[in-house]
Amino acid sequence: YAKFVKPAFDDFVLPSKKYADVIIPRGGDNHVAIDLIVQHIRTKLGQHDLCKIYPNVYVIQSTFQIRGMHTLIRDRDISKHDFVFYSDRLIRLVVEHGLGHLPFTEKQVVTPTATVYTGVDFCKKLCGVSIVRSGESMENALRACCKGIKIGKILIHREGDDGKQLIYEKLPTDISERHVLLLDPVLATGNSANQAIELLIQKGVPQSHIIFLNLISAPEGIHCVCKRYPSLKIVTSEIDVALNEEFRVIPGMGEFGDRYFGTDD
Repeated sequence: YAKFVKPAFDDFVLPSKKYADVIIPRGGDNHVAIDLIVQHIRTKLGQHDLCKIYPNVYVIQSTFQIRGMHTLIRDRDISKHDFVFYSDRLIRLVVEHGLGHLPFTEKQVVTPTATVYTGVDFCKKLCGVSIVRSGESMENALRACCKGIKIGKILIHREGDDGKQLIYEKLPTDISERHVLLLDPVLATGNSANQAIELLIQKGVPQSHIIFLNLISAPEGIHCVCKRYPSLKIVTSEIDVALNEEFRVIPGMGEFGDRYFGTDD
């Protein structure tokens, strides 16, 4: 060991440590660490593939802050107060990113130093529409970003065994003239989202005027929505792995509405 292994390690392996993205203790025997890394890489590759397939899908740039907030809100043992706090922070980031996709015009203003600054003026005709009830958790962040914004609501309820859906809607009367931010924190199968989008289109809203905001998306939901409505935009903070047999997002974060509003007990 002292004659061959240690000198070889010092000469060839140790200098390359600073270039490594990941260092796994105990190497190939650490199956847990390897599985975690493989799962993470598979998720990231899937995100890039979906964004290439559907150029109207936007995943906000992942940072340690965003990754940390996802870790907290996905933890089943987190307190309700902390879940709401970190969910609100993450929702605010998604809303801000979504607002960046609105059309704008160039605008000049005069600064306090009597200098002209050339900036932009965003679209004034804007409204939010939340899919009740989980989508209502995103309304406060939208109001914080857009003072006085009008917010409509869509409730999609499945009744009985025949799958018949009852839809309640309360939308701005001039919604056809507005850009719409559609709010739902979890995109799972995409069925409810498609129902809501179809209703907006029936009300005269062009696909290209709809921006769908959510915290997490399942690949199945993205396929379902984007194949049917290729002109709308989806903005999410993370694309998860898949749906399970019960059509829940995996790894997911459970029933978001129940956890957010404290009715999961």
